[in-house]
Amino acid sequence: MTTFIVLLKGINVGGHKKVPMADLRALLEKEGFKNVQTYIQSGNVILQSAESNKLILETHISKTIQSHFGFEVSVLAKTRKELQRIFDNSPFAEEKKKASYFMMLHDEPNAEAICEASQKVYEGEEYHIINDCIYYFHDKGLGKAKFNVNFFERKFQTFATARNYNTMIKLLSLSED
Repeated sequence: MTTFIVLLKGINVGGHKKVPMADLRALLEKEGFKNVQTYIQSGNVILQSAESNKLILETHISKTIQSHFGFEVSVLAKTRKELQRIFDNSPFAEEKKKASYFMMLHDEPNAEAICEASQKVYEGEEYHIINDCIYYFHDKGLGKAKFNVNFFERKFQTFATARNYNTMIKLLSLSED
């Protein structure tokens, strides 16, 4: 069994795509996943699966949610090792890192797309694109930012989902063996 951190994009935001965590845990357990845990209401799941192919796992979970709850949800699965790598690769100094966001991309963008996206800058906002993550900092917080996940999704033609420092710490802790 492989432990995965599964990130669901855009659930329980502003009253849309409501997914009660107890229902989600029960649904995933019914689908054969083991040791299913959720963390807060924003779509963070830790589970164990006999399926080691992430794309198959993501598709299975997405279809299961659509069938049960009636709407599509983008699903991103990472192993603990992958999430730890993303966390450790943050280019920010510790103080800035603690106030930053990790925008994890489903697919790694090519160099040309990264170069093009990197041309756009806003005052007080800083980001670094490393592999499959955009490390993002805004001195007033993500809610006040001009950049958003949608900008990068359009540029890179993939979906992304963001988590803050504290959520990353908790997901790494919950996924320890």
